[in-house]
Amino acid sequence: MATISLTGTDFEAAVSGDGITFVDFWAQWCGPCRMFAPVFEAASLAHPDIRFGKVDTEAEQGLARSAQISSIPTLMAFRDGILLYREAGALPAPALEELITAIRALDMDDVRSKIAAEQVSA
Repeated sequence: MATISLTGTDFEAAVSGDGITFVDFWAQWCGPCRMFAPVFEAASLAHPDIRFGKVDTEAEQGLARSAQISSIPTLMAFRDGILLYREAGALPAPALEELITAIRALDMDDVRSKIAAEQVSA
């Protein structure tokens, strides 16, 4: 599946559903964002079972603010509505593939139980 543009209207639905969603926060004027764009697009085509979304931080300033984006590109990875990864910086293709493999391999029952335990102790 090719990448989709996400807005403040559809962002929450895209990241909170079942399955894996990667989101690239970017801007047209950002050199590293332009370098990462083809890597992100290639991954989206290689992994049609994963949602790949892009948020243009210039057009979606409110969404970027609410997501606390302070550097771009910023990549987020969600699985079953849980934010599992958030880092600024452009990843090379092999690093993105490693991240995809790691997100796929996670035991989500274990992740949910760790989150529940953290909430109890907080």
